[in-house]
Amino acid sequence: MNVIKLNFALAISLLAAAPFIAAQTTTAAYDLVITNGHIIDGTGSPWYSGDVGIRDGRVAAIGNLTTAPRKRTIDAAGKVVAPGFIDMLGQSELSILVEPRLPSKIFQGITTEITGEGGSIAPLNDAIIQTDHEGYEHYKITPDWRTFRQYFARLEKQGTGINLASYVGATQVRRMVLGEDNKQPTPEQLDQMKALVREAMKDGTVGVSTALEYAPAPYAKTEELIALAAEGGKFGGIYSTHMRNESDSVLEAIDEALRIGREAHVPVEIWHIKVAGKNNWGRMPEVVAKITAARAAGADITADTYAYTAWFNDFSAFVPSWAHDGGTPKLVERLKDPATRERIRKDMLTPSKDWDNEWQEIPGPDAIMIGIVQNPKMLPLQGKRLSEIAKLWNKDPIDTLFDFLIDDPYAGVAVFGMSQPDVTLALQQPWVSIDNDSSGTSPEGILGQEHPHPRAYGTFPRILRKYVREDKVLTLEDAIRKMSALPAQRLRLTDRGVLKAGMWADIVIFDPATVHDLATFDNPNQLSEGMDYVLVNGVPVIDHGKMTGALPGKVLRGAGYVP
Repeated sequence: MNVIKLNFALAISLLAAAPFIAAQTTTAAYDLVITNGHIIDGTGSPWYSGDVGIRDGRVAAIGNLTTAPRKRTIDAAGKVVAPGFIDMLGQSELSILVEPRLPSKIFQGITTEITGEGGSIAPLNDAIIQTDHEGYEHYKITPDWRTFRQYFARLEKQGTGINLASYVGATQVRRMVLGEDNKQPTPEQLDQMKALVREAMKDGTVGVSTALEYAPAPYAKTEELIALAAEGGKFGGIYSTHMRNESDSVLEAIDEALRIGREAHVPVEIWHIKVAGKNNWGRMPEVVAKITAARAAGADITADTYAYTAWFNDFSAFVPSWAHDGGTPKLVERLKDPATRERIRKDMLTPSKDWDNEWQEIPGPDAIMIGIVQNPKMLPLQGKRLSEIAKLWNKDPIDTLFDFLIDDPYAGVAVFGMSQPDVTLALQQPWVSIDNDSSGTSPEGILGQEHPHPRAYGTFPRILRKYVREDKVLTLEDAIRKMSALPAQRLRLTDRGVLKAGMWADIVIFDPATVHDLATFDNPNQLSEGMDYVLVNGVPVIDHGKMTGALPGKVLRGAGYVP
């Protein structure tokens, strides 16, 4: 009886003290209050008015904070206040070590990037480092990590301008165990690959990824991918894929992705969804219908897009996968051998559903633009079309392609192979979010010498300018949902992607009437304009439209992370 009375008295005293406790909590000064903005919270709901109070890196309150004490006020009158944008596929794992502020990303409003497309930054061994040495040397980076845990520690020690999460690549674990060869794993080797996935998931990766167009990835059979994706799924990971085919066999490739998701019991994300190639223009309704039907039947499948009509990939992807067997030195040997070279040419000139034959997908050699090169002597050719180089070298376009790859087998190219109506239709789907599919870069330094796809600098503001403001095919609220809440939900980032109390304060402030991209295919190294403020974990990385140099980003680890 006495215990009951005591507990009752304690409860009454706590209730009496509650207003005092609340008052004490609310009178603590905010680090920052954003006032007078139109809040678009990321959920797709219409804007509402209110102030946003930030404390210790998080949104502490939203409402009327007129009288609340604060260290700083940002007046967002006439501007949108929205969650920071999440790039569903960036490629910044190396460039973030070169330029940790990642200007090309933050000037787009990107506050979080997910990376690791098939070939991830880890795990590493000496053989892979030797094979990839040109890439490390290009950026003057010493790969002093072997695991994701070590790589993430390096990032945290250095500091980053944005948040970063990564997949473990199925290609990467295949290379660790099988090298570059076209062969199948023994049961013991598959167990080794699965163990590498487990280690990566415990280190904090968010799932397993594939990039099935690029050797040695095409050598992997579906069963191998199911086994690896399932291993990631046990730790709460998802499966993301650059599919085996994005052109003539795109529907079959979606079937494979659905099968992997179904048998591995994991959600599926299709990266940079497209129908590639002139013969497939107008087929996006088939792709949309297939995925919509799969979702209606219970498959957890979504996709993302960068919404340009040109993609960007390895120049060597034009060569059939069999010619890559054994790695890049073997590819170069084959290109130098007249008989094998002729066989490669014949394959490229023969329409086939068995591989993603990009030569058959382009209108002509003028649809290929040389982008980023590794060989310094090829630098003058950056930004030129293959047709121009063929004329310059007085060679047939395919011979020009082969001879270019002999000199620079690691070059990247922009390929103009999609139709605008297909791109627009994909973007409009409620289950499609946004990806940049490019590494963070800068107009200055080593990175500024490259000639990337303009999406590297422009994707997110371009969608706000072109598809929302000019073409009116998306509402502003839905565009922001595709850039924030939708990707956060997909990646299970439960404390980001929506503006509400308790969430991390990744926030953008911009004028929707003026935000725009400047990057073009001919002149890509131009930062987007119109992001007045970009906050990462409550700290401005863009302030009054200018980069602050702050590095408040965090490594975001997946559900399976073991500290």
